[in-house]
Amino acid sequence: MTTPTSGPRVIDPAGVIFGIVVPILGAAAGVVLTYVLEPRLPEQIATHWSGSSPDGFMSPTSSAWSMAAIVLLVGGGCSAIAALAQAQLMMRRIMLLLGLTVVGLIVAVEIAMIVGQVDATATDAAMPAEALGLGLALGAVVGLIGASLLRDYRVRAVATEAPSADLPRGAVELPITDQVGMSVGGLTGTALALAAPAVLVCWIAGVWWPLGLYVPVVLLAVTLLQFRLVVDTDGIRVQNMGMSAIEYGTDEVLGAKVREVRPFQDFGGWGLKTKGRGNYAVVTRTGPAVVITFACGHQLTVTTPRAEEIAGALNTLADRRLARS
Repeated sequence: MTTPTSGPRVIDPAGVIFGIVVPILGAAAGVVLTYVLEPRLPEQIATHWSGSSPDGFMSPTSSAWSMAAIVLLVGGGCSAIAALAQAQLMMRRIMLLLGLTVVGLIVAVEIAMIVGQVDATATDAAMPAEALGLGLALGAVVGLIGASLLRDYRVRAVATEAPSADLPRGAVELPITDQVGMSVGGLTGTALALAAPAVLVCWIAGVWWPLGLYVPVVLLAVTLLQFRLVVDTDGIRVQNMGMSAIEYGTDEVLGAKVREVRPFQDFGGWGLKTKGRGNYAVVTRTGPAVVITFACGHQLTVTTPRAEEIAGALNTLADRRLARS
C-alpha cells in the first residue's frame, strides 16, 4: 500500500486573507455603515463633486451597493490573484499592493462621504479630499504587510545534470550582490514622464488635489524598477522593496550563460518582465545579462555588469555539487 503524496499547494493562505477577505470586509464596511446611519442621512446624498460643489446624487443604499461593487470588482479583482500559490510571486505581490491601495482609497472616501453628510444637507456636502490621501496610505500599508506574508509555493526540481562544458566557469566567491535597478537619470526621466501628464491636466483644470493620488503611484512605479540581486551558496534571489520577488535554489541550476540584452527590443520594456511561461527577466539597462536555466524548465535573465562572474560561479558550484553526489 503506497502512501499518497500531497500535490503542489494551490492556495496561499496569506493571499486568501489579504487578497479576498480584506476586500470583502472593506466592501461590507461601507454597506453596514450606510444602513446604520441611513435614518440620519439625506434622501439623496452627494456622490460626485465638480470642483468643490456636489453635482451628482444617489440614494444612500444605492450608493453603498455601487461602491461595494466597485471595491470588489476593481480592488478585489486585482488583489485576488495573490491567493494563487503557483502564480509568479512578484506579480502576486504587485497586484495585491495595487488592489488593496484601491480598496483603501475607495472605502476611506465612502466612509468620509457618509459621515460628512450625517444630519446635513446634501447640496452643502464637502468633497472628502482629506480621505483620499489617508485611504491611499492605509491601503498601501495593508498591501505591503500582506505582500510581505506571501510565499512562493512553486514546485522545485533539483538539477541532476552538470552545466554544458561550453558555459563559463569561474571562482566561487560568494555572496555576490548587485543593485540592478535603473540609473538615477533613468529613474528621474521615468518619474517625470509619468507625472507630466497629470500636472498638465491639473493645471488646465485649476485643481491640484489629484496630484496627491498620482504622485504615490509614480513613486510606486519607480520603486518597482529598483532591484537587488543576491547570489550565495543557497540560492539566487531578486529582491524588490525588501522582499524576494524571484527566488531559486542553487541546486536547481542547469546552467548559466552571458548574453547582451536590449530591454525594449528583447523584452518589450524595463523592469520585471515575462516572456512566455516560466521565462522571467529583470531588465533595467542595455548590456550584459546573466541567463540562468533551471531544472523545472524556468529561465531567468538579469541585466548586470557582473554577469560573467555570476554565470561562472553558478556553473562551477553546480559542477562541485554534482561531483559530491
